[in-house]
Amino acid sequence: MIADCSALILAGGLSTRMGVDKTSLEFEGQTLLQRAIDRMRDIFPEVIVSVRAHRNDVDLPQVVDETVGGGPVAGMCSGLAASRTPWLFAIAADMPYADQATIIRLAQYRSDDFQAIIPVVNGHPQPLFGFYRTEALPIFRSVLAGNGKRSLRSALSQLQVHWVDEALLRPGDPELRSFTDLDTPADLDLIRKD
Repeated sequence: MIADCSALILAGGLSTRMGVDKTSLEFEGQTLLQRAIDRMRDIFPEVIVSVRAHRNDVDLPQVVDETVGGGPVAGMCSGLAASRTPWLFAIAADMPYADQATIIRLAQYRSDDFQAIIPVVNGHPQPLFGFYRTEALPIFRSVLAGNGKRSLRSALSQLQVHWVDEALLRPGDPELRSFTDLDTPADLDLIRKD
C-alpha cells in the first residue's frame, strides 16, 4: 500500500476514436473501468474516479471536470483538489495491463525535490501513468484557465519533473505492457488476440 498517495482514474474522455465509451468495454470479464478500479484499490488507500458527469455504476468518490472540454487537464484539476494525500497517481482508465509492481517501482522515485514523477517509454512521456504532488494544483489550474494549449505536456513544462527511463521499469514489466492504452477498435482487437 502506498499510504501517502491517492489514485485518480481518468474516465471522462469522449472516446471519439473508439466510437463507444471505452470505460464500459469488456476485457477479460470486466469493464476497463472496473479493472482499473480493482487494481488501484489494492495499492492506494483512496481511489477517485474522474468523470464528465456522475456515474451510477461507480461506488467510489467521483470528481467532475472543473471545466467542460478541458480534457485530462480538467480531470487532473478536479482530482488534485479532491485528494486527501500529498501525492496523486493519475492513470487512464483504458490501460488494461497496468501492473501494480510497476506502479510501486515508479513510486520509489518520489521525493520533495519533484512535483511529478513521469515514465518515458519509447521516447514518449507517459503523463497518464504518473505521480503528481497535490501542491501542483495551481499550475494545472493556470494551464486550464490559460489561452494556450490545455495539455498535460504544457503543465509538465511548468513542473519540476523526475523523468523515469523505461529501463528502470523493465525489471517488473519486461515488455512494458503497463503502458498499452486502447484508443481504437483495432487496439482492442489486438489485445483480445493476445
